[in-house]
Amino acid sequence: MLKPTPKVAHLTSAHPRYDTRIFIKMCSSLAAKGYAVSLVVADGKSDEVKHGVSIVDVGAKTGGRLSRMTKIVKRVFEKAKELDADIYHLHDPELIPVGLKLRKLGKTVFFDAHEDFPKQLLGKPYLNKLSKLVLSKIFEYYERYVCPSFDAIVTATPFIREKFLMMNPNTLVINNYPLLDELANTCDWAQKDNEVAYVGGIAKIRGIEELIAAMDFTQGVRLNLAGIFSEIAVEEKVKNCPGWSQVTHLGFVNRQKVNELLAKSKAGLVTFLPSPNHIDAQPNKMFEYMSAGLPIITSNFTLWREIVEGNECGLCVDPMDPKAIGGAIQYLIDHPAEADQMGKNGRQAVEKKYNWLIEEQKLLKLYKEFSG
Repeated sequence: MLKPTPKVAHLTSAHPRYDTRIFIKMCSSLAAKGYAVSLVVADGKSDEVKHGVSIVDVGAKTGGRLSRMTKIVKRVFEKAKELDADIYHLHDPELIPVGLKLRKLGKTVFFDAHEDFPKQLLGKPYLNKLSKLVLSKIFEYYERYVCPSFDAIVTATPFIREKFLMMNPNTLVINNYPLLDELANTCDWAQKDNEVAYVGGIAKIRGIEELIAAMDFTQGVRLNLAGIFSEIAVEEKVKNCPGWSQVTHLGFVNRQKVNELLAKSKAGLVTFLPSPNHIDAQPNKMFEYMSAGLPIITSNFTLWREIVEGNECGLCVDPMDPKAIGGAIQYLIDHPAEADQMGKNGRQAVEKKYNWLIEEQKLLKLYKEFSG
């Protein structure tokens, strides 16, 4: 008698349907290995099947954060029940109550901690200082209370894993490392323009003001921004800075455009400000730049310095110092042979240890353990 195909449902109320970690890596990997995979999203773009994954839409998010955390979460739960999967994989902290309800229905549930959410709350620009502290502490206690209930906790970094291990012994890290072939390119260094790139969400806390100011300390260099501003006031402010004349804002770009952008760039930038949630993070973009063979310029946090200097693949700077950021950009432009070698070192490090092929094996092992 043939064993039935395990049914898997990944749930998100906040992420886009083609999210790199959720869809491109996890869901696509599981579908390729024979799992019947559904991905529940909330974007109003209707249902579809892509890469063998059934994407199920519960409707667009409207009415702000509170609406998303009530109405959308309720819709996600109803759809999750309807799917009647064997394993549910949650990707947002606001879905924790959904996971608890599914556990009561006898379902296997994993919670995926992409971020250290209590620390992330401390950096939210829309909250005042007292609200940040209170909400962070409340959620910290909530995590301790509910996380032992889940069958497994998946984390995006080793640092987050250490925290959750104290709550649930079945906690493992699946790093958000890049796909080996997605961003690889063979563009000769001499053919590249004097351009550097930043790819991802654009916000004050991610150092955009200092990055634009840094362009004043460069000559003949262009910064390509691929992403969307999360704060209108910050966008208006930086667009009135002198350094903006050296910036091309591309807005949101798809993965193919990201590939093309990085192929012609001479450095990738990730100079996040030292918020509690950033210091121990492992930004996906850092490893994607490395995968594309670019030297990287990063904040000088201890963990990031270990990665960058340990692999001799870039420069670390004070993210609060525009002159230091600009100086690092100019140094790489002015030293092409050294910059090229840094890029090659980064690519080599990705091929050896910072790639999804390695992390995928951890994911498949976890699912095999719970699907019999």
